[in-house]
Amino acid sequence: MTDAYSSASSSVSDPGERAAIIVPSDTVDLLETPKAIYVGTGGDIAMIGDNEAIGAPPVVWRNVPPGAVVPFRPRRVMATGTTASDMIAIL
Repeated sequence: MTDAYSSASSSVSDPGERAAIIVPSDTVDLLETPKAIYVGTGGDIAMIGDNEAIGAPPVVWRNVPPGAVVPFRPRRVMATGTTASDMIAIL
């Protein structure tokens, strides 16, 4: 398959090119900062932003509906306070 954009650099506002399953953790950061998060099963998501200081508390996004794409770049998705599931990092 030919990709007309293969030589172009990807910015945060461009569509994702890869995806990874998110496993919430209170102690482990994501391996890579995503462009956004797809939420398969809705609920709350407790996240710490990529540019937040070490030790910063998470912010809880409440009642995120299933199928939503959350335009936020978290460093960590917390297990505590997160009730949403089936989340995918858009990279």
